[in-house]
Amino acid sequence: MSRSFEGVHALRDVTLELRRGEILGLIGPNGAGKSTLVNVLSGFDLPSSGAIELEGRDITRWRPSRRGRAGLARTFQHSHAFRSLSVRENVEVAALGAGTPPRAARERAEELLAALALSANADAPADALAQGDERRLGVARALATSPRFVLLDEPAAGLPEAELPALSEVVRSVRDDREAGVLLIDHNMGLIMEICDRIHVLDQGRTLAEGSPADIRANLDVAAAYLGESAVAE
Repeated sequence: MSRSFEGVHALRDVTLELRRGEILGLIGPNGAGKSTLVNVLSGFDLPSSGAIELEGRDITRWRPSRRGRAGLARTFQHSHAFRSLSVRENVEVAALGAGTPPRAARERAEELLAALALSANADAPADALAQGDERRLGVARALATSPRFVLLDEPAAGLPEAELPALSEVVRSVRDDREAGVLLIDHNMGLIMEICDRIHVLDQGRTLAEGSPADIRANLDVAAAYLGESAVAE
């Protein structure tokens, strides 16, 4: 797919495949096109050319809500929670919106709040959360819909280093226990390299590289994109 804004190419002929039961990392320098790609995949933007398929169905023109009902969920860099509702209610509402019966929605909310270390904040209004807790609430809301594919947009931003192992465990459980496909976008390279099965690298709107964490770690073009050609040459 490609996406242009008034002649500026944010994405140029990018082909990306996310499979169920895997964690695919999406990385790249600032301005590489990561956010644009996630917006196009989730239906908050439309490609200028190309198509998006979900398990064989062309969903290029589907609204985000229809994609959500079909099993595609996402988080956002900035909170999209219902700020006047409690943390628990936010997760329950997400589950109810996906067709989960009320009792099961409450149970799923409790399970996710515990998994994401949010139980202590369950009755607090969403607008009272710290940034790191907001990120975790976004993940809980996405997982409450029981997605087959989930796009996690910088879930580790604002989290203390000590909380990253718990987040890693949750992301792995989405892959292993729920057999969903996870697209993980984050600037924390340690997290990406540790838990991703494959990594897709964007630079200036194009695919720069794709492969295993070991392949990406050894790729000089990727190093140059992050550090600059002169740094790699040295």
